[in-house]
Amino acid sequence: MMKKINLLFIACFCIWNSSFSQNAQVEKSIFGIQTGLLGIWVHNEARLAPKIALRSEIGFDAGFWISSYKEDGFAMIPTITLEPRYYYNLEKREAKGKKVHHNAANFLSLDVNYIPNWFVISNVDNVEVVETISFIPKWGIRRNIGQHLITK
Repeated sequence: MMKKINLLFIACFCIWNSSFSQNAQVEKSIFGIQTGLLGIWVHNEARLAPKIALRSEIGFDAGFWISSYKEDGFAMIPTITLEPRYYYNLEKREAKGKKVHHNAANFLSLDVNYIPNWFVISNVDNVEVVETISFIPKWGIRRNIGQHLITK
């Protein structure tokens, strides 16, 4: 019985130790700004473990509508997002000689998005949103375009 416990302990230690011996790991901190047709966001991605990062994001989702009985409008709504990411192919990309800076790898994540009803920026008075929280599992690919552009 003691041999089995010792063998199990040695196996666990080797697996745990090998996880820290890899050179490829997510970056300590990445800051960025995203913009698109329907919003603008500021984000930070901080390393929690060699392959795990926490992406936090705050910004405005935007929308517009066309109405036949009231005036047309647009709205900008604040959003807060937390997204733990597991980058699973950093070593494979590095072994093939591909760049992994700015966490250029494939990832799995759980996107937790909160839309509060604090305020709405709109051209129409008395616009409100339903306070919402969503949990969205994701699989993604992150790649770099040049030195400063990153796709997600």
